[in-house]
Amino acid sequence: MDKVSVTLEVFFEDPFWVGIVERVTDGMLDAAKITFGPEPKEWQVWDFFLKNYGKLRFSPAVAACVKEKSANPKRKQREAKKQLEHAGMGTRSQQALKLQQEQSKTERRVRSRLQREEEQQRRFELRQQKKREKHRGR
Repeated sequence: MDKVSVTLEVFFEDPFWVGIVERVTDGMLDAAKITFGPEPKEWQVWDFFLKNYGKLRFSPAVAACVKEKSANPKRKQREAKKQLEHAGMGTRSQQALKLQQEQSKTERRVRSRLQREEEQQRRFELRQQKKREKHRGR
């Protein structure tokens, strides 16, 4: 059975509150970024997460080191305290989000190049049609 671990970190990234959702599946980490705007309440974050988890665009998977969780409650408490002190997103999630940004950038470039070429072809055909119409008139 596969283990899936999902974490959500909410922090202030000037000028908005941002959430980073990290999902670890089979040792591969992918992340999604959520911009909240003003400081969200805990129930608002939870409600947003439950309603929009399926709509999140996760980055491509990046290899992640997955640690086995210990059963010691004090250790869990210390780890939770460390996570609360740690502000911002982890380096793995930063890499995953950067990879997603790069992919969307290349997709956008390809789309705009195709649109530009189609527009040039349409204008060329329009000019050719006008030339043919001028010749027919004589």
